[in-house]
Amino acid sequence: MRALALATLLLAFALPVQAACYADYKAKQDGPLRLHYGVIELPDQACANPAPEVRRRLAARGWTLLNIVSTFGPEGLNDRRANAGPHFLAY
Repeated sequence: MRALALATLLLAFALPVQAACYADYKAKQDGPLRLHYGVIELPDQACANPAPEVRRRLAARGWTLLNIVSTFGPEGLNDRRANAGPHFLAY
């Protein structure tokens, strides 16, 4: 029993901690010009440099990334939800 508890504890520490990471951004479409502000969830490896991942996802839907406003954790989601509207976690 003691060995099982120790193995479970060691396994818990061996697993990587997954912290949620998000970015808010501004994007555009041409012809006619359309702009939007959005919030996107990112994989951990994209948090340090979110632009390539955000650019790739937006381009798949015909949008061009203008800029990354910021990156943040789950504590910042509620503050941005209303401003992002339909572009909240949509891409």
